[in-house]
Amino acid sequence: MNLTVIRFFNLIVMALLATALHAQQADLVAEEDAEKVRQVIVTQLDALSQDDADRAFATTTPSVRAALGSSGRFLAMVRGAYPMVYRPSSVSFHKPEKDEETVLQLVEIKDSDAKSWLVVFALEQQPDRSWRISGCLVAENRWQTI
Repeated sequence: MNLTVIRFFNLIVMALLATALHAQQADLVAEEDAEKVRQVIVTQLDALSQDDADRAFATTTPSVRAALGSSGRFLAMVRGAYPMVYRPSSVSFHKPEKDEETVLQLVEIKDSDAKSWLVVFALEQQPDRSWRISGCLVAENRWQTI
């Protein structure tokens, strides 16, 4: 897998996260949109748990799909770079926050070794009003709140 592509997406998500964290007041996300955002992530996690590369890939934005090229490459990238997302043992959602046109959804994930992770999914609303994942950023959760 091309590490440059992975680093590129991580840099984008880190920039979005930094912008959101430094904003004096994050925009609230309407409950209807918050539920749709959570559902997209749940759909991706479920697809990954079944090795359904096509369904997992369909939850990403067109730009992610274009950059990675195929659902197989996407699944390989997630397996290699994001094993905690590939096979989480538990998932807990926080309230999402909106930064301009991007919604940032913080998710606490435990992996199969009971190690806790903080994952920020960045999602963009599409012209058809659906939400798609544009990237994610993962950090070890040192607070272990799950």
